[in-house]
Amino acid sequence: MKRFHVHLHVDDLNRSIGFYSRLFAAQPARVEADYAKWMLEDPPVNFAISTRGSKPGIDHLGIQTDDAEELAALKARAQAVDAALQDEGITSCCYARSGKHWITDPQGVAWEHFHTLGDIPVFTEAPQSAADAAAACCPPDGGHASARPAAPCC
Repeated sequence: MKRFHVHLHVDDLNRSIGFYSRLFAAQPARVEADYAKWMLEDPPVNFAISTRGSKPGIDHLGIQTDDAEELAALKARAQAVDAALQDEGITSCCYARSGKHWITDPQGVAWEHFHTLGDIPVFTEAPQSAADAAAACCPPDGGHASARPAAPCC
């Protein structure tokens, strides 16, 4: 099964958690000091909010897969699109370890395809190299979230 993913940046996390909890009639599946995530079943959506962006609004969209085969199929479709593909392989961000890749649509909206392998206790783990730091869990340059804080983001 695939699940649609939306990540928004918000100014006030607690106020937004209250709003979306009422809107979805569900409490978040995960809450951290800078992040909250709902794993909704109807419709199947991974909806995340965080305070890590430079301004409120859509950070990126995506599709979460249940297994590596679905992720490989999405990667093949993404490679067929006339857009650069940023393959992160296995990475950690948004309190999870995932296999993922990114593309950016013609309007500049970043799209993430990912398969979550497990939870981690921090927003992101320290990158191993400068190249890893540049790619660490952020949409590719040119996405709507191009004005990013210096700290790793998601």
